[in-house]
Amino acid sequence: MSRTATKLILTQEVTGLGAPGDIVEVAAGYGRNYLIPRGFAIRWTRGGEKQVEQIKRARAVREIRTLEEAQAAAGQLEKLTVRLKRKAGNSGRLFGSVGPSDIAAAVKEAGGPDVDKRKIVVTDPIKTAGSHRVQIRLHSEVSAAVKLDVQGS
Repeated sequence: MSRTATKLILTQEVTGLGAPGDIVEVAAGYGRNYLIPRGFAIRWTRGGEKQVEQIKRARAVREIRTLEEAQAAAGQLEKLTVRLKRKAGNSGRLFGSVGPSDIAAAVKEAGGPDVDKRKIVVTDPIKTAGSHRVQIRLHSEVSAAVKLDVQGS
């Protein structure tokens, strides 16, 4: 049985595959059933290549441009203690969970740099009050660990 490949243009960063604006070849089912419906990619066309330039320009404005900027931001984030208040039960279990968008907003509120929520790595959902460590990918070579203090109320 032969596997067919589909050419796609990524619109968002996909871990292990590429960054926005990259043209990638993936298995047809992966593209059709996962990447395209979730808005991570669009089908490649010659006209679509024009969109690649727009995507790359938008990404260049948002992302940390150099390794030095990423290392400076990492140093700033490592010193930062981010505090979040959430409703919790008597046992310290939260009503709901803390997600990447909540963490990005809290980092900015705590005086940290503006962080894209897609760069925040939350391996297990944060559902308990207390101290947690969260990884933020700032650059392909630099990531920072942020101390997150979730307080139950």
